[in-house]
Amino acid sequence: MFIRLYPENNNTDEYRVIADQLRKGGLIIYPTDTIYAIGCDLNNHKALQKLAKLKKIDVKKANFSIICSDLSNISQYANLSDFDFKLLKRNLPGPFTFILNCSKKLPKIINNKKKTVGVRIPNNPIPIGIVEELGNPIFTASIKDSDEIVEYITDPELIYEKYQKTVDVIIDGGYGDNNPSTIVDLTSGEIDIIRQGKAYLNE
Repeated sequence: MFIRLYPENNNTDEYRVIADQLRKGGLIIYPTDTIYAIGCDLNNHKALQKLAKLKKIDVKKANFSIICSDLSNISQYANLSDFDFKLLKRNLPGPFTFILNCSKKLPKIINNKKKTVGVRIPNNPIPIGIVEELGNPIFTASIKDSDEIVEYITDPELIYEKYQKTVDVIIDGGYGDNNPSTIVDLTSGEIDIIRQGKAYLNE
């Protein structure tokens, strides 16, 4: 299924279709404020297994992040100190992945011995709209290009050609970026930049 859904022209009916596919265990490819990503329903075990298989990762060792709709949503699945909350508030929505200590509400689908989770609130209304319609976050991972120079696929038409038989929904939200999110680890109580991506942290 190929759905054109641009940020400036959102269609609630299409969000319902996407959310229904997620609830049924479907995989979706969607735009963010950085690269295109692939995701599934946070609460669907079989979908996560499919996602891990597609990424060629052992589901028990996977480090997928979750897309949340707002800070309140993040606080349900991760433990936020006052410092964490203020830092996230200054930088989200935005092209960051924050690694936090997870709460007990995060489904124990992944054997996460570190008890941490990466969280994102992209500065793009499409993934936010999907999460709001679904009613809970989605597990997410980046999609890579086979090209050794161009690491990420940015053209939705090329994404469709490559993944149309692999995933259930591909969302055309326009050309994507080729710069990933900046990864910031806050689990120690300090700021640790794991990967410098598209944006610099506002500390």
